[in-house]
Amino acid sequence: MRRFLLLAGLFALAVGLLWIGQGTGTLAWPRSSFMINQLQWAGYGAAMAGFGLVLIWQSNQ
Repeated sequence: MRRFLLLAGLFALAVGLLWIGQGTGTLAWPRSSFMINQLQWAGYGAAMAGFGLVLIWQSNQ
């Protein structure tokens, strides 16, 4: 269970950071993404990254 939480947390953190990068326009990959320069996605990404950090923290308890 610990390994699953760690992997899920790392995945959620990576996705959250990707969404933050796309939402702020600092990461324009893939070019056809509808999330580029849409600040709401930066907020969603922050929430997802925070969720990932919680999962990672739980995996170490």
